[in-house]
Amino acid sequence: MNVEISGVAKKKSLWKKIKLRLLHWFRLTNKPVVQLYTGYGNKTHCFLYGHVFSLSPLPRKSYRQHFLINAFALLRLFMVKTKKGALLQFTWEGKNYHAISETDGFFKFEWQPSEMPVSGSREVQVDMIEHDSGYSVASAKARLIIPHYNQFAFISDIDDTFLISHSSNLRRRLFVLLTENALSRKPFEGVVNHYQLLSHAQVAANTVNPFFYVSSSEWNLYNYIRDFSAKHQLPEGVYLLNQVKRFSQVFKTGQNNHGTKFMRITRILEAYPDHRFVLLGDDSQEDPFIYASVAAHFPAQVFCIYIRKVSKERKPVVDEELSKIESRGIPCCYFTHSAEAVLHSRMIGLLTHA
Repeated sequence: MNVEISGVAKKKSLWKKIKLRLLHWFRLTNKPVVQLYTGYGNKTHCFLYGHVFSLSPLPRKSYRQHFLINAFALLRLFMVKTKKGALLQFTWEGKNYHAISETDGFFKFEWQPSEMPVSGSREVQVDMIEHDSGYSVASAKARLIIPHYNQFAFISDIDDTFLISHSSNLRRRLFVLLTENALSRKPFEGVVNHYQLLSHAQVAANTVNPFFYVSSSEWNLYNYIRDFSAKHQLPEGVYLLNQVKRFSQVFKTGQNNHGTKFMRITRILEAYPDHRFVLLGDDSQEDPFIYASVAAHFPAQVFCIYIRKVSKERKPVVDEELSKIESRGIPCCYFTHSAEAVLHSRMIGLLTHA
């Protein structure tokens, strides 16, 4: 009997060593990890989102332009296991708020402060705590953005709107994802200049317009996209991405679930009824049709729409869709180069200088 127990213990110990070695090789951790995303608030409520993982990749230490390294780094982002039922705690004004992670590890805090913080951004922290002891076993920090009450706000797609991605061709999209990294990827020429000008369009001194980046890309790519945006100095903003995908789904990245994009955009417009919104997208997938639906539901809030032309085949149907939007009195710009978009922004009075 003792021999059998000893044998089982040795097997367990060997498996544990192998498991730890594999985690080390793949630069993964099986410790609980809280991933917290940039939150936002309006006049009455604040919102904060995140995921809890029981298996996730460690942050990338360095960037080198090497095919195998880039491919491996990208694949690691999908080597995740979400944690259901984790207890999250967030403290605001001395009061504790709690949330439970859902089946896909997602959690959400929505609260109404007794007094809204001043416009700008501030650091917040969320802790994962043990149900029994209340001790923190993992934590994460992020920024909470309270937009200045300027006239305009901007909602932008990511892939093929400012980040060259080839979204309409899954093979080409995967090739770019696997062979490049967040710092070697390229934005479209002139797009950063356009976004920077828009962030300061008709604002009071020392303020900026709010940006929301809404995409069908998965939350797996959150840090990847943030690193790209930071390198190219795109306006800071709130990112609202799509459901986490597992490793078995990596070759479907950025595909499907475009319908949820309409709902995410709707929530933003409902949160900021006093802002006029500018929508920026492209014609590689469903942006023209989603934005047409948004314009139909919120005609008083949508100021104008920009669609980047990346697909010659879709031009006739996109032209038709944008004509319907323009018939509502909402200007549209269907452009190839960002310089055209900048010129249009000046022409309609969005940019009054620069």
